[in-house]
Amino acid sequence: MRQGYRDPVAHLTRILPWRVPGASAPPGPGHTDPVLDRPRVVHLTWALLCVALFSGIALAAVQGWGPVAALDDRGDPAQQWAVDMPWLRAPLRAVELAFGTIGMTVLTVLLAATMFLKGHRRAAYFTVFVMVLASVATTLLKLTVGRDRPEWQLTEDLLTTHSFPSGHASSVAALAGVSFVLVTMLVRRRSVRRLVGTALLALIVVVCLDRVLLGRHFPTDVVGGTVLGLACVLIGLAVVNPLPRSSAASVEPLAEVFASTRSLHVILNPIKVEDVGQFKHVVSAMAAEAGWSTPVWHHTTVEDPGTGMAEAAAVAGADLVLVCGGDGTVREVCAELAGTGIPVGIIPAGTGNLLARNLGIPLYIRSAIDVGLNGQDRAIDMVEVGGDGIEDTHFMVMAGMGFDAAIMAGVNEDLKKRVGWIAYVVSGAKSLMFPAVRVEISVDGGEFTRHRARTVVVGNVGFLQAGMPLLPDAVIDDGLLDVVILHPKNFAGWLPLAWRVLAKRPHTDELVDRKTGSSVVIRAAADTPRQLDGDSIGAGRELRMQCVHGRLLVRVPR
Repeated sequence: MRQGYRDPVAHLTRILPWRVPGASAPPGPGHTDPVLDRPRVVHLTWALLCVALFSGIALAAVQGWGPVAALDDRGDPAQQWAVDMPWLRAPLRAVELAFGTIGMTVLTVLLAATMFLKGHRRAAYFTVFVMVLASVATTLLKLTVGRDRPEWQLTEDLLTTHSFPSGHASSVAALAGVSFVLVTMLVRRRSVRRLVGTALLALIVVVCLDRVLLGRHFPTDVVGGTVLGLACVLIGLAVVNPLPRSSAASVEPLAEVFASTRSLHVILNPIKVEDVGQFKHVVSAMAAEAGWSTPVWHHTTVEDPGTGMAEAAAVAGADLVLVCGGDGTVREVCAELAGTGIPVGIIPAGTGNLLARNLGIPLYIRSAIDVGLNGQDRAIDMVEVGGDGIEDTHFMVMAGMGFDAAIMAGVNEDLKKRVGWIAYVVSGAKSLMFPAVRVEISVDGGEFTRHRARTVVVGNVGFLQAGMPLLPDAVIDDGLLDVVILHPKNFAGWLPLAWRVLAKRPHTDELVDRKTGSSVVIRAAADTPRQLDGDSIGAGRELRMQCVHGRLLVRVPR
């Protein structure tokens, strides 16, 4: 057995005792997805409680138990109230049709297909399983209970099928539960998760009220249907966990040129994760499963965004360094580890995550950790940068002068924390009329050419936010830099420019000009905003850039 290698099964047994059926979770930090990470017995227990509650509601409704019968009797005046509101008829019917059998089937297929195409296959299977289970269970229970529709149901579009439980309520509750599980799994911002959760809860309430106001169901029908839908979600979590599996058990270990102690160091920007303890727990568990040593942790600070931590990891003999943070943190760590031969695994936790996107690294944290631990190494280029008023540094993705840098400088950090990338949209709208500047550009030491530009971007990769192909020919390991010079003369000029960029039109002119070379120098006639990898570095008049070919090893998907 290799020195430093730990038996993943034995180590997991020590640090993850609650994975054994019936074992309880230890006190202390949890997981990145605390709800989804609970053992199956927990989900099954909650599912059984929901089934018991559903059974109680069904029995009380069929037997006409006093309080339940009184609740059901309220359905008649509610339906009469809706009849007295003619304007309400159309929206009630629209909700009925939208969330009927056809509508729910379409929504289920779209959601499952989206998850499948995004690479979350288990999430897609989970979606289909829950929705099919809810549909089958509702149909069988309707036949078993055999409750008739309310006698006050309007004769128009009369429904003659059984009433308990409500199929609309069970399917909408199931779909809302599935959606919330996926949002919990894939969306990092707590504020967004809360907003989506509130919207899904409101959707359930609207559909349930719709069934009662139309006279299609007794109130207990929709309550029972909702409980049934939630039970199906919990059963789905126990049977088809949507979390992606680690590839540690299914891929062969990478060949090692030098003897390795499997020493793992992790550099974390702690403000980029909601719960540091949960994050550390997940990384430690996945590292043990993949055969890595117990991680050595380094936290970035305001004074040191990653350089000192990367140096400490290298000096300590790290065989692999994982970095979790935004593009700025990733840039600092990569710059320090360039040329050391130590591979870097990127766990994207910022707003842009441009390097991760262009390398095909998943944005879902667990999948990114898996790639970092079990992926393959790829040698990529770095770019050395200098200029007036800044110390010599590096960038990984892009540098810019002009409009794009003005956007970065104008982003409201408080707004960015609350709404993420939308803050860049707001800043971009404010900066659309950033004035054109006179620039001179030299490529590979050649003569300077003069241009007027609203922005000049030098890229090591081709795609920016939202997959915009600003530099479609850029490749991160070809030893070359790609330059694009944009000059819309007025506000309306942004429209044809956007079309040219999105359509990847190859021809160049004053609106869009392009250059390629291993070194680039940009000089502006006046102080102009500048940015590196999405971080503003202040205004200046010059940027000098030199591509360093194959300087850094990064972990990418196999």
